Amino acid sequence: MSAIAEENPQTTDVDFLPLHGTDFIEFYVGNAKQAAHFYKTAFGFQSLAYAGPETGVMDKVSYVIRQNKLTFVLTTPLKTNNAIADHIYKHGDGVKVLALMVDDATEAWKQTTSRGGKNYLEPTILKDENGEVVISGIHTYGETVHYFIERKNYQGVFMPGFKKWESNYNPESTGLLYVDHCVGNVGWNQMNPWVKFYEEVMGFKNILSFDDKDISTEYSALMSKVMSNGNGYVKFPINEPAEGKKKSQVEEFLDFYNGEGVQHVAIATHNIVETVSEIQKRGIEFLKVPDSYYDDVLDRVGKIDEDLQPLRELGILIDRDDEGYLLQIFSKPLEDRPTLFFEIIQRKGAKSFGKGNFKALFEALEREQDQRGNL
Repeated sequence: MSAIAEENPQTTDVDFLPLHGTDFIEFYVGNAKQAAHFYKTAFGFQSLAYAGPETGVMDKVSYVIRQNKLTFVLTTPLKTNNAIADHIYKHGDGVKVLALMVDDATEAWKQTTSRGGKNYLEPTILKDENGEVVISGIHTYGETVHYFIERKNYQGVFMPGFKKWESNYNPESTGLLYVDHCVGNVGWNQMNPWVKFYEEVMGFKNILSFDDKDISTEYSALMSKVMSNGNGYVKFPINEPAEGKKKSQVEEFLDFYNGEGVQHVAIATHNIVETVSEIQKRGIEFLKVPDSYYDDVLDRVGKIDEDLQPLRELGILIDRDDEGYLLQIFSKPLEDRPTLFFEIIQRKGAKSFGKGNFKALFEALEREQDQRGNL
């Protein structure tokens, strides 16, 4: 269960798909051993579990890393001519699975497939000496899938098929806590069909909408709708391109990812200045907004607890809604293709997504796009 969920519960009348948060995010990558080292070094993850030929899995390897309630699985195929290898060839390194915690993975699969969800994995029981995990899955946008993970009868390190991964190299945590939200980029005129999917198949609600007037610059625009499950533990904003003079960041993603997929993972922290300072020291680059952004930001957002100077030096953005404020910053792409990036976010009551920062953020993204020759 995520901390944001515990602090900010919401209620609905009937929730046919009760979710307890994000169980893990699985990335298909070209070299899982190196990717695991990168995420440990740069972001402060710890070694958790491993699956591969040594554990009886002959076609792929997976390294599992964890920091607080944030779990990543990094998977690489051992040969060509298979779905994982094809995924990496087409998309580069990227998110394949958004796995969600449920009490009953069989019931979750029945509820979603009966409402039109396309089956990806029928309910499957994985067993070992530590108990059992039930896993099922459905397709969503692009080649992304949702797993439903039921692990109430399992006491092992991660799940059957994995062994504990012992490592002598365990960098200090950077204070990353849990998944706040995951953003998907979809094609032209595909946002509303996927909003409908999340409403009808998964029982989510559209809690916020942004049109091309909200998210636009002189050159480009996008539209976005934020989908949330009944209790607010899981949020999936969905972006689509909008007409502009030049190519938007969503179009650039779709071009280089070769289709729809997860654009960024937003990760919560309780101290964004400490977290970003440490991650930056470890080599991760973040988008920078013009220094002038800070000249009048407090006039817009009002009083905040933090000293403005460290926020200015790091490039951390500030926004406020009716319930409080938030602090956020976006990394540059983590891959050579301009696709996946991370957001670091600290919420001080706010439940929104930084609408007041969209223009400054978009312009920063466009400067990067222009340097790549993709604007």
